[in-house]
Formats: sequence, C-alpha cells, structure tokens
Amino acid sequence: MILAIDIGNTNIVIGCIKGDRILFNERVSTDHKATDLEYAIQLKTIIEIHNLDKNEIEGAVMSSVVPSVTGIVKHAVKKLLDIDTLVVGPGIKTGLRILIDSPSRLGSDLVVDAVAGINYYKAPLIVIDMGTATTMSVIDKDNNYIGGMIIPGMRTSLDALVSGAAQLSKIQLKQPENIIGKHTAECMQSGIMNFTASGIDGCIDRIEEALGYKCTVVATGGLGGLIVPLCKHDIIYDDDLLLKGLLVIYRKNR
Repeated sequence: MILAIDIGNTNIVIGCIKGDRILFNERVSTDHKATDLEYAIQLKTIIEIHNLDKNEIEGAVMSSVVPSVTGIVKHAVKKLLDIDTLVVGPGIKTGLRILIDSPSRLGSDLVVDAVAGINYYKAPLIVIDMGTATTMSVIDKDNNYIGGMIIPGMRTSLDALVSGAAQLSKIQLKQPENIIGKHTAECMQSGIMNFTASGIDGCIDRIEEALGYKCTVVATGGLGGLIVPLCKHDIIYDDDLLLKGLLVIYRKNR
C-alpha cells in the first residue's frame, strides 16, 4: 500500500492505493503555517478514519506546487511512517515527453495529470484540472506534452468579484436552478458557473482547431464535478486522476 499526496495552493489531496485500487481520496486545506507534527496528525487521522493500518504503507509519493509546504509534509510522512517520500520533480522518471520551452519548469501537478492521462485514456488528450487555477494541458496524438493554458480558477474569480463589489457577498458554489437568475445569489451562481463551462467549451474548440483533430477530454479537480455537467462537450470527469498519475510515477521509480 502506498500513500499519495498532491499539494495544491488551496487543498492537499491525500489517498492510499493498494495494488491498482484507490482506497480513499480526501482533501484537506493547505495550511502554510502548520508544522510537520500537525500534518502528521492529519495524515494519521485520515488513515484511521478509513480503518487502515499505517504499518501496511510501504511507500509514499508526492507532487507539490507549494515549495514552502513540500518539505514540511515530507517530514510529516517520515515522522508518522518512517519512510522517505518520492517527490515529483527534475530527475524523476515519468515517461512523459515534454515539448515546451522550459520542460523543467512545468508544474508537477500538470506532469502528474498528463502521466495519468496517457496511461488511462487515449491520446490526443486535453486534460483539465479545476482548482485555484484552471489548467488545460494538451497531449498530441503521439503522446507528447505540447503546452496548454492557465486560467483563473472559478473560486479565485468569484473571490475577486466579491472583494471588488461592495454589494456582492460570498455564495455557495452549486448548480443554479435557473440559467437566468431570479435573485443576486442565483445570478452569481449562474454567471460564474455557466461562464466557466462556456469558457471551457470555447477553449476546447480552439485547441482542437489549432491541432486539426478531435481530442479525448478529461477533467479533474475539486470543482470539476460541478462544471462538467454544464459543458456541451463530452468530458470525462475523473476525480482520482492525480492519484492515478502519482501511482504510475511511483512504480516507474520504485
């Protein structure tokens, strides 16, 4: 059994994988002030909630886009499990051919998503990850990572709107009952969610036009489950995509 961790700007995705089976997929808030002990307690609690024995965990793999938290969580894993964590980065075998200007600067989360994409789905691929930022990664028909897009995430955009408009307050992100909102909260829900879905549809159209062929489209991320049903394109939603990619990379480097 291995422990897989992805550290994002807003959330940390944590999962345990036994064989090819993902035993759980949990999210906790990324806390820049937490100590390694506090993260170790969180990990221990999550493992125990799922009735797993931490002594059965034989390895750990992690990707991170928050360097200040990476080492702390790595130390937390060492403190709890007494094992060293494989951290995705330069020098790690991924099997991914990256054809962009600075391959070493590609975010580890994008690498992991793309690795999962080419191993579990059919290229050419557009992989969408909806988090603090919405990212779109493009893998061509020869399984090469050729680039993508980075867009402000839905929650990020909403927070900016609320902070800049005195009469607008925070709302719960959920699918609106009406496309044409009947009150302020519903107008905001419909606006941000349908705008995001329409933007994703439009970007897919433009990417496929630039490539000259259709792509398999896969989405992941905490907000993906809300947006994919609103899109007009056929998009596969896979909430476990990051964990699957981490598993593939762990096996390549074991």
